[in-house]
Amino acid sequence: MRRCRGGSREAFEIFVNKYMKDAYFIALGLVGNREDALDLSQEAFVRAYRNIKQVKPGRGFFPWFYQILKNLCISHLRKRKHRQAGSLDVEGCPEPAASADDFSPDAVADKDELKKEIWMAIDKLEPKHREVIVLRHFRNMSYEQIAEALFCNKGTVTSRLYYARKRLQELLSTEKGGGASGL
Repeated sequence: MRRCRGGSREAFEIFVNKYMKDAYFIALGLVGNREDALDLSQEAFVRAYRNIKQVKPGRGFFPWFYQILKNLCISHLRKRKHRQAGSLDVEGCPEPAASADDFSPDAVADKDELKKEIWMAIDKLEPKHREVIVLRHFRNMSYEQIAEALFCNKGTVTSRLYYARKRLQELLSTEKGGGASGL
């Protein structure tokens, strides 16, 4: 971090290489569009590089960078006024483990439909709930890492995840007319 503050591009490149995939998938989870997510994650790194001297000594890079990325995503969403659920990309959605019959045409169609329904439900969550779902379940961040990135305590993260999962279950069971267990 010290070298970055001194203007070292090579030192900053280490941060970019370490966090570029996370930045992209977090942006994708927040804005729901691959092209926008790529643009926003790249813009976040540009802004971070330009403002790296603002990072206080002893503060980690990622929580500071995450705030830049999050603010860019929020600004982007405000400009668009609303997200278009139909345009959500589900390619970044993790796949469940495959079984022998998972490759039948019916199974593939069911899996694609389920992914679409899950992303549409995530899109309907409040931003603070969508955020913790993306960080925990799609970026596999620990509760402590999420709390650090969001500048809140672990209890707040736990609470937000509880309510986000509960709301997702409601949304998915409403759309399917059944239950969405396992969330």
